Amino acid sequence: MLASIGGLCGVAAGWGLAGLVSLASPLPARVSLWSVMLALSLGAGVGVLFGVYPASRAAQLDPIDALRAE
Repeated sequence: MLASIGGLCGVAAGWGLAGLVSLASPLPARVSLWSVMLALSLGAGVGVLFGVYPASRAAQLDPIDALRAE
């Protein structure tokens, strides 16, 4: 969820920056739909990968042994 929210914030910032560039310079700055979808899916995928893997490893531990190791 956090990675998706971060991806949405990044897309909004990219859209805003592209709008500023197109207003301030003669360069054509556009944000295409495929790049937005790619950014959101990449952000959500990384969030799931780096969130689920440690959680699944921690779920396999015995709580007593995990607390004793600290």
